[in-house]
Amino acid sequence: MRILLLGCNGQVGWELQRSLAPLGELVALDRRAADFTQPEALAATVRQVAPTVIVNAAAHTAVDQAEREPELADALNAQAVGVLAREAQALGAWMVHYSTDYVFDGSGTAPWTEDSPTGPLSVYGRTKLAGERLLQQHCSRHLVFRTSWVYAARGGNFAKTMLRLAAERERLTVVDDQFGAPTGAELLADVTALALRQACARGGDGLAGIYHLAAAGETSWHGYARFVIDFAQQRGVALKAVGEAVQPVPSSAFKAAAPRPANSRLDTRKLRAAFGLELPAWQCGVARMLTETLERTA
Repeated sequence: MRILLLGCNGQVGWELQRSLAPLGELVALDRRAADFTQPEALAATVRQVAPTVIVNAAAHTAVDQAEREPELADALNAQAVGVLAREAQALGAWMVHYSTDYVFDGSGTAPWTEDSPTGPLSVYGRTKLAGERLLQQHCSRHLVFRTSWVYAARGGNFAKTMLRLAAERERLTVVDDQFGAPTGAELLADVTALALRQACARGGDGLAGIYHLAAAGETSWHGYARFVIDFAQQRGVALKAVGEAVQPVPSSAFKAAAPRPANSRLDTRKLRAAFGLELPAWQCGVARMLTETLERTA
């Protein structure tokens, strides 16, 4: 198996380098080596590598910035995906792509299924949905993993920001009316490798489709922040804002260019049934990430 991994230096891409390496020959490229704004060059790169699997971990993920540069977001999140899909189809290759809860309008409280009606509220959400559709249209062997609230131990993330602010300030305010499941890049990478192993096996074409992939359980951003701060405090980290000093506020308290979905819950039953796995509670991954982070800074 020859795997072409795109976006290898991002949060998910970095973990994918680890999880995909045992499956076969891995060609990992960053945005400099595979420019998503140059469709002809991108197509030529795919033809040169001639992979049996394309894993696309590259995207325009700056949600608010996408509102100011919709053409670039469309080029990265949609048009480039269409180019990759056509090249994958021509090679008879599988293509893995990552999408988002932002393809939904965030209404209600029930977890979204793969068949739920979409209704993105932002440029980011609309361009990610367009990318999904181009992949489905042009490549029959596709796996789309919609996920939510992604974090990684490498680089910045919400948990690290909360720890920094809690160390600097006496009081924090955190949104409590948006709900989802913090999902680690490590989990996304491991499930991707497992799914690819099964999809590429004899008779695996029936596994093609869209799947929801997120850690088990749910919380609000406020609940997430409290978990992070309580975890750090229990391990002796000196913080100023703890307990009730971390106060819940509505989304309206913060002004953002792009609206955030209030309901980011994703129903993962299809994924679990198709690939025969269980997904860990979100607290497990966050605790592991925090342990690694605190050990590095000790």
